[in-house]
Amino acid sequence: MADLGTRYLGLALSSPLVVSASPLARDLEVARQLEDGGAGAIVLPSLFEEDIHHAEATAARFLHEQDIGHAEADSFLPLPEDYRSELDEYLELIATLKQALDIPVIASLNGISDDGWVRYGRELAEAGADALELNTWFLPADIDESSAEVESRHVTLLHALREVVDVPIAVKLTSQLSAPAHLVHRLEGAGAAGVVLFNRFYLPDIDPVTRQVVPRLHLSAPYEALLRIHWLALLHGRVGLSLAASGGFHRVEDLVKGIMAGADAIQVCSVLLRKGPGVMQDLVRGLSDWLDEQAYASVAQMRGSVSQLHAIDPEAYERLNYVRLMQVAGRQPPRGD
Repeated sequence: MADLGTRYLGLALSSPLVVSASPLARDLEVARQLEDGGAGAIVLPSLFEEDIHHAEATAARFLHEQDIGHAEADSFLPLPEDYRSELDEYLELIATLKQALDIPVIASLNGISDDGWVRYGRELAEAGADALELNTWFLPADIDESSAEVESRHVTLLHALREVVDVPIAVKLTSQLSAPAHLVHRLEGAGAAGVVLFNRFYLPDIDPVTRQVVPRLHLSAPYEALLRIHWLALLHGRVGLSLAASGGFHRVEDLVKGIMAGADAIQVCSVLLRKGPGVMQDLVRGLSDWLDEQAYASVAQMRGSVSQLHAIDPEAYERLNYVRLMQVAGRQPPRGD
């Protein structure tokens, strides 16, 4: 049987499949099922700084309204002594999962202020998280902010967190960057233990009748894995930090391609939400069977074997492939997938 073990963020994982940030980790029994199914690690749902501020503002408003009300009513709706904030609940979730699971537990943080990133990142690390994943969802909508400034925010943030946090830090990036490879190189120099390629934008829609902007949640599809695979292949062997892919990995074939391109870990989420946590076991077993059938002794042996540095045709990852595709498209209609 092939060895599925891998190292991600300096952590030893029993398999390269990692549960991506999602509500799944909030259920202890589901988390245990995912571990039993072969998950190498689990990423907690993101802690959003806005949620903490909203809860604090709600509590403060409630206390203020009690204070200015009638004395007879002050005792009607007192805050319970066991009241817990969003942060308290998240820290408790870390402690619960750390006690119940043997696999690494990675906390995910999405901040909006410099102080928030640093403060909450430190608290998550101190609560026992094995690593931090920075969910850097920066929307570059400021017309006066350059791409260099947007990308430098990632590096500045990482420097600040490295000052107060000892655990490994992964930076989850968006694909909408002007120079992803250069940014990954800078993040490695700033102390990142790894990067996750890529965050998915949940784009708002427009209701043409009501003229309202409405949120739309779309789970990923397998074709989205190709963008991740492309950048994994370009980065493998050129940087020393861990590479993880997230978005579109639904099938054993997708996992194999991602690892061949250079992934140390593959994060899965949408397939678990669609089919249930039991599919984790199917993916892990399927990956193991594929390695055995192809006579690979380990995941490590296969990793990066079709990255740009090791591909039979390295230029296929760059402009030459585009030219070839356009030539083919000019001779025959594209086929559906």
